Amino acid sequence: MKTASFPDGATVPALGQGTWMMAERADRRAEEVAALREGVELGLTLIDTAEMYGEGAAETLVGEAIAGIRDRVFLVSKAYPQNASRARLAGACEGSLRRLRVETLDLYLLHWRGNVPLVETVEAMERLVDAGKIARWGVSNLDTDDMEELAAAGGARCATDQILYNLTRRGPEIDLLPWLEQRHIPTMAYSPVEQGRLVDHPALRTIAERKGATAAQVALAWLLRRPGVIAIPKASSIAHVRDNRAAADLQLDEADLTTLDHAFPQPRQRKPLEMI
Repeated sequence: MKTASFPDGATVPALGQGTWMMAERADRRAEEVAALREGVELGLTLIDTAEMYGEGAAETLVGEAIAGIRDRVFLVSKAYPQNASRARLAGACEGSLRRLRVETLDLYLLHWRGNVPLVETVEAMERLVDAGKIARWGVSNLDTDDMEELAAAGGARCATDQILYNLTRRGPEIDLLPWLEQRHIPTMAYSPVEQGRLVDHPALRTIAERKGATAAQVALAWLLRRPGVIAIPKASSIAHVRDNRAAADLQLDEADLTTLDHAFPQPRQRKPLEMI
């Protein structure tokens, strides 16, 4: 399994597991728990969740899934921006820890930027590190100018920026990804298959047929080929998580990459970071 490293040297698989829109149906709960556990068995040991997902329901689901295997999991959660203050971040973190049934998060992120000054969020995050509640912290949905401001606000220990990045959302390649790469900060790519909308694209289907793969696997392999990118697709079934795992072994050649560049061209100029 290809890996990615955080600035402090911690290493994780470049293919993890997302949980957005999980825990929304009681009749699928057992299947979703089984999928997450299967993912860990297959080496997808990074699991990403957030207090926003189902207002904590996804964290509770993850807590159930990792019971007994916590030491094998790199656990990521995210805080609402309104909770990212000196007064509220510790309480938000405690809520996530309680729902996840763990003592420490491996990585805690600001979910998106709100009205709390970044300098205050940095201070609150560092306090959680000092208290042993989190091992490291990062951000999500912050664009290049935000990252510059974060660095100026004392955010030198930011471990990652989790962003919307896939074949149809290539804007970050213009300036944000290079900014992060220069500082050895990995990018976490959410919605890597554009919530499933990429699977019907003709270019992806053509490559998939030639490779004996699926269109989704091609989309994931395109992301995973880039150093320092961690893809976090969601899989709600064992079959789906096994399909995702196979993407880590799929090699795209120059002809494949050229085809994808023509079908999904990089923007000619900078675009603001998108989020969903």
